Amino acid sequence: MKTSECGRPPSVDSLGSLSIPSPGALVPAAPTSPTNPLAAAASSITPTMARDATAEAAGANAGPGSSSSSSSSSSSTPEGSNLLQGKGSLQFSPEQIDCVCETLLQAGDMDRLGRFLSILPLHTEVSRSSEVILRAKASVAFHRGTFKEVYSLLETNTFTAKYHTEMQNMWYRAHYKEAEKIRQRPLGAVDKYRIRKKYPLPKTIWDGEETIYCFKEKSRLALKECYKQNRYPTPDEKRNLAKQTGLTLTQVSNWFKNRRQRDRNPAPRP
Repeated sequence: MKTSECGRPPSVDSLGSLSIPSPGALVPAAPTSPTNPLAAAASSITPTMARDATAEAAGANAGPGSSSSSSSSSSSTPEGSNLLQGKGSLQFSPEQIDCVCETLLQAGDMDRLGRFLSILPLHTEVSRSSEVILRAKASVAFHRGTFKEVYSLLETNTFTAKYHTEMQNMWYRAHYKEAEKIRQRPLGAVDKYRIRKKYPLPKTIWDGEETIYCFKEKSRLALKECYKQNRYPTPDEKRNLAKQTGLTLTQVSNWFKNRRQRDRNPAPRP
């Protein structure tokens, strides 16, 4: 099971009692009685939430019909007991940590997510961040306005293609906000275009295919080929093109409309 996938994350309601202390509150009072920082944070999360997270992580492979049985077996078997408890303290597996991060990301609760992330580097079992944790760190840094940290996270870590759009939007929005703070005014379309040119996407969040006016080259070629055969495609043909190119039906329709307009009124040669 991939650590970046946790199936269906626990509901936001199940995190209602999540109250993560500040990092300073997690420092042991005396060096002779070390405390697991993750367990200290987990002590303020309800046992119900922990069991739900375990059931979700186990149910991702077992299927939807076995989620309830997985929850009971994980807490009753020795293996499940080791997963949830250690020396009397509640603990989380990497899959459960991913589930909590993903749920807080979807809920947009950056404050609690930031407090939760602040203790993870202290825990040896999660010292190597998963993709979910990397996305969470970048989102929290963006929320706090620490844009240099955002750039560093996006440039030094490779993300899978399904998260490219999310990370690309964050990259550009961070540069927009940074520029607006410096200029003390909102950016116009030309300003944003110049920023995109000045700060191209890093290869870690981009597949390397050139994009012109928000259209990838493969999509443009497919549209041009269809245009040569039929300048007025039917709605079904437009839907097939949208599916083939990854564009929306509106984008496909507008492309044909604009292309016909350019052909009717060609630009005068100098």
